[in-house]
Amino acid sequence: MADLILKAGKEKSLLRRHPWVYDTAVQRVVGKPQPGETVRVLANNGRFLAWAAFSPASTLRARCWSYDEKDVIDDAFIERRLREAIAARAPLFARTNAVRVVFGEADGLPGLIVDQYGDWLVTQFQAAGVEAWRPLIGRVLMEATGARGVFDRSDAATRQREGLEIRAGLLAGEEPPQAIEVVEDGVKYGVDVRVGHKTGFYIDQRESRLTAQRVAEEFRRVHGRGMRALNCFCYTGGFSLALLKGSADEVVSVDSSEEALAMARANAERNDFSGRAEWICEDVFTCLRRLRDAGEHFDLVILDPPKFASSHYHVDRAARAYKDINLNGLKLLEPGGQLFTFSCSGAVDVDLFQKIVAGAVIDSRRNVWAVGRFGAGADHPLLMTCPEGEYLKGMHLAVRP
Repeated sequence: MADLILKAGKEKSLLRRHPWVYDTAVQRVVGKPQPGETVRVLANNGRFLAWAAFSPASTLRARCWSYDEKDVIDDAFIERRLREAIAARAPLFARTNAVRVVFGEADGLPGLIVDQYGDWLVTQFQAAGVEAWRPLIGRVLMEATGARGVFDRSDAATRQREGLEIRAGLLAGEEPPQAIEVVEDGVKYGVDVRVGHKTGFYIDQRESRLTAQRVAEEFRRVHGRGMRALNCFCYTGGFSLALLKGSADEVVSVDSSEEALAMARANAERNDFSGRAEWICEDVFTCLRRLRDAGEHFDLVILDPPKFASSHYHVDRAARAYKDINLNGLKLLEPGGQLFTFSCSGAVDVDLFQKIVAGAVIDSRRNVWAVGRFGAGADHPLLMTCPEGEYLKGMHLAVRP
């Protein structure tokens, strides 16, 4: 068993059960551990701190499995963690069959993401530790969920930072169909798990989509007509379909990917929503300016962009981009209109995002209330000792007359 000896004073985060050990905290390594191998993490005085997975190529030099010295990190340990994570999500299947069943550090399986879409699972192995247990994880996932197949989408940039090769392909069982149909709160979506963002669908926006549906329903009740909405960065139409389900009269959806829009159109057809949906393939920044200059107005604008800041080095550039879209989004709203605005950049925290949005409100010279906040659903729990896990944040704004 190899040991990771920390520098003096660097044990504090592990004593608070933060699961990461950075390379700058390590004084020396005793032994020659291989990537993904379990090591014992010790304080400078020799005190046991944690069992962790070693990753020599990453600045995250180790990710913790357990803080209990009596634990044994073996097949049984990994299987137990997987089954516990899956069981915790069971209540969600009453309203949807698209659920994140494993969420990395929050489930004590750092670096592992598993999403379930109907009878198929999609995995992302983002760290050397879980990569080392790859065959076991595939087998247990099949057994614990009854899935027909497990497709691996380990193609994110995080693998390169871990010194791991990019992977994409079948891990276990049957190949998934080109489009897996899932149902969420009565809306049908087709998911292509082989391509696209994340594992094929934004599962984390489930609660926000339901809020959008209810806002559309309430608008019709109050105004006697359906709302006109603009959904920017619409991807495969998640928010658009939720609004149409809520009886919006018209939803204009914008994305720069024709491939994503093709799936969005197909999703609208699945639900017989096509007649009230308009799909625009255009850069969102350009489109917002064009609509603003044309004098267009909407009752609701949704801004759900991809990650603008992949690390803290890109925060300033991301802040400018967030302010730009929020300012133009606000200018497109009718008096009494509403804005849903989001950031999934982990490097932009909740406080900073609110300051950016507030800056856009000030420059818009409009009277705006913040009437709600958004975050990821219950299948993306925040491990309270690892605040970095709170990557998705959003605000619900209302323009006062």
